[in-house]
Order: sequence, then structure tokens, then C-alpha cells
Amino acid sequence: MHPGPILFCGDPHGQWQHIIDAALQTRVRAVILLGDLEPARPLHIELEAIWERVWFIHGNHDTDHADNFANVWHDDVSERNLHGRVVTLPCGTRIGGLGGVFRGAVWYPKDAQAPKFRNREEHTRITPRQDRWQGGVHLKHWSSIYPDEVEQLAALQADILITHEAPGYHEHGFHELDELARRMGVRTTVHGHQHDCIDSSARWAEQGFESYGVGLRGVMAWPRG
Repeated sequence: MHPGPILFCGDPHGQWQHIIDAALQTRVRAVILLGDLEPARPLHIELEAIWERVWFIHGNHDTDHADNFANVWHDDVSERNLHGRVVTLPCGTRIGGLGGVFRGAVWYPKDAQAPKFRNREEHTRITPRQDRWQGGVHLKHWSSIYPDEVEQLAALQADILITHEAPGYHEHGFHELDELARRMGVRTTVHGHQHDCIDSSARWAEQGFESYGVGLRGVMAWPRG
């Protein structure tokens, strides 16, 4: 087991050298990518030098193009995808992941309307055959969040929850992710997507967990301090 910290990496958008350098310099226990990866090659090739320590979730831009999708949903990287599950790292830390974003065509909680689809299978059934991607929903909606994904994750327990979307402390965040974090019993949430890093510490007691955002191509070491 490597003795260093866990590194949480904000949206890389196809840039990797800063992550590789940070991982090698700090002898990290794990490297956690927070979505919007956009690798030009399969992810395990882009990060070959540190791959045995990498875990990730997808972001909304990872379904912008067929090439993005192929390099993130590649068979050789699927075991490192944290979306919808909890993994216990060698150091004992349990990390759960929820990739993607809320979209009005599926479920946008701020609209205070019922979800249009509970899961991807329901959505696939009404998707015209010519618009389906790999036999499922439209390519874009492979990065949409469905209610059943959140419910299934909520039944699990973790120490840290990573999401692409921000939880409720952020002006563009979602209180549904606060509830998810509390149901999972997490101590910490970390997100990307918003490309900023706002001090939310005044909200932690009310939330019941610490929350951190990691900026565009940023790297945050955990534990903090």
C-alpha cells in the first residue's frame, strides 16, 4: 500500500500530465477522477504510469462524442468506474460514486416535478431505434442521472461520496445529493463539474458532512491539512 494521500482530481478535459506528476511525487494511495475526463485514448492508456491507483466517475462531457464514450466506457477500465457502487480502497477507505448530471429530459429535481423516467431501461423503451446508442438511450443520456441509480447507491454505506454534480451548498448544486450523502453515512463529499473551489465549511454542521469542490484541472489531497 502506498503511504501518501488520496488525490481528488477536478475535470481534466483531456489533460493528464499534472495528475501523473502529482501522483508520482506524493506516492498517493489512490487517484480519484471527478468526471469530464475526455481522454483522447482509452483511459487506462492515458494514465498507464499510475493506472493501478486510479478510480473515476464520468461527467456530462464524456458523452459529447462517440470517441469520448468509447475511451471512458472501455472494457479495460470498467472495473475502475465508481459510478453506482462503493469500493473499499486498500487503506480501508470506502468511496462511493455518482457520475453524470441531472437533465430535464430525465430528472431535474429543481423543477419540483416527478422524474420522467426512473431508470435507463424505461427511457430506452421510448427512444426511437435510430437514436439509441449501443441498444440503449441516446448517447447524451448515458451521462444523465436516473432516480433508481441514486436509490440503489443510497442503500450502501461509504466514508466518501464523489459526484460530478455539486451538493446543495453550491448555488448550482442539488439538495438531493445532500440527502444521498446522509443516507450513505459519508463523512465527506467531493465533486467536480463547477470548475471552482468554494469554502463551504460554514455549512458542514448543518449538512452532516464535509463538502469540497475541486476546480478545473485542480488536484486536492485528502485528508486535508
